[in-house]
Amino acid sequence: MTVGSSRLAPLRRRVLREALAVVTLTVLFGVAAVVWDLPERLTGPVAHVVLLLAFSHLLMMVFGKRRSDDLKAEYLSRDAAERDLLHRARHDDLTGLLNRSALLEELSRAREAGPVPVLLIDLDRFKDVNDVLGHSIGDALLVRIAGRLRSELPVDAVLGRLGGDEFAVLLPGRGQADAERVAEQALAVVGRPVTVEGTVLELEGSCGVAIEGDTAADLLRHADVAVYAAKEEHAGVTVYRPSMDADSRAQLTLIADLRRAIRDGELVVHYQPRVRLSDGRTLGVEALVRWQHPVRGLVPPSEFIPVAEQTGLIGPLTDAVLGNALAACRRWREAGLDLTVAVNLSVRGLFDAGLADRIATLLRDLDLPASCLELEITESVAMRDPGRALEVLHRLRDTGIALSVDDYGTGHASLAYLTRLPVGTLKIDRSFVQTMELDASDRTIVRSTIELAHGLGLRVVAEGVETRAAWDDLGRLGCDDAQGYWLARPQPFEDVAPCVAALEERLAVSRTS
Repeated sequence: MTVGSSRLAPLRRRVLREALAVVTLTVLFGVAAVVWDLPERLTGPVAHVVLLLAFSHLLMMVFGKRRSDDLKAEYLSRDAAERDLLHRARHDDLTGLLNRSALLEELSRAREAGPVPVLLIDLDRFKDVNDVLGHSIGDALLVRIAGRLRSELPVDAVLGRLGGDEFAVLLPGRGQADAERVAEQALAVVGRPVTVEGTVLELEGSCGVAIEGDTAADLLRHADVAVYAAKEEHAGVTVYRPSMDADSRAQLTLIADLRRAIRDGELVVHYQPRVRLSDGRTLGVEALVRWQHPVRGLVPPSEFIPVAEQTGLIGPLTDAVLGNALAACRRWREAGLDLTVAVNLSVRGLFDAGLADRIATLLRDLDLPASCLELEITESVAMRDPGRALEVLHRLRDTGIALSVDDYGTGHASLAYLTRLPVGTLKIDRSFVQTMELDASDRTIVRSTIELAHGLGLRVVAEGVETRAAWDDLGRLGCDDAQGYWLARPQPFEDVAPCVAALEERLAVSRTS
């Protein structure tokens, strides 16, 4: 029985009781009229009064029926509105699935009968869909995936959307093996191509599985910890372990600290000179972000950049580095030091639809030419989505920004593929440069890369130059530019100008000696 019908039943019983009373009284009055022969007794003015009363009663019945129908319609309308509000309070507006609060209620109720594994499914790179294709496409994609999960997961599964691109699945009475099997099934559903408004989209997902927890909220939190671990490990499905909690708390603290550091300008940018081998002139610098944590000390980029990537902080972080680097470039130029500045671009940064416009605004505000900025992408970033990478890089190149491929040799991209990208520079990874004096095969790789890159019209930069011998050898091999600790370490802004002057003087002396 629905909520509306249960509330309507007392009203119906009351109307029936009153109707029965009317019928009973009418019958009794009819009997009395016959026994006492009332029609014969009612004469003169009394008869007229009775006739008027009978007519008015007839009118009251007609209009009362209309009023009754109006009241009933009003009641049903209010009841429908209340049912709609109740549904909205428990369900997600977009997908129609249970929302977080309703899911927690269902989980608490189901746990009374036995164990309830919880699956938390998170879509990978969903933010890219919203940023590049728009939120309408993203919403349509979520609706399609929700429909697939609803129709293809076990019938006893309870499905909900926690918000954003997170879905939860409750499996009452199931064990861990069943939960993991359903998790794999759910990721297979998520991973199938979806066509939305003529665009074919392919996403992957990560799934966290929680089997035990003291409360329903604990179970959901454990699943959340597990899905974060699944993303970190690229594991697809990960089952929660108590040992994950300590790591999770540390990560949450790190995320909060990083958000504060970006907001309050605590991150600093250092600059490492890039030097031309032919004459020892410093052409530009590479901007490298540093984070001096008040408690943990110096946090390496390898630790906080991935966190920024996974939490959406990479956009504000990239903007902060670009702002610092271009402001520094402006001040160097005002002081007569003509340097370009290179900034590393992450995968999320590359596919950020608004990046080109924000860079154009920065350049315009600082009155800088686009040629003073170089954006560096790694092989792995370029290969993540080659089609989109090609499109975005062409858009950036068309604004006049220089582009380069960083850490070449560490990924799986061929040099032939990279030449399809609108890049002008190739940076050989330090792992080959640092060992080429001792390892003949690495020297061969460096030499052949330089020759091939020059044949394709690319400029070559060698990273990781640690010795004078490496510098001389790269010169003999025809490498264009170099950077590394033998030349100069990354410097804070105020030390760059004197560092460049001292470096060029040292290299000039070494050429004459």
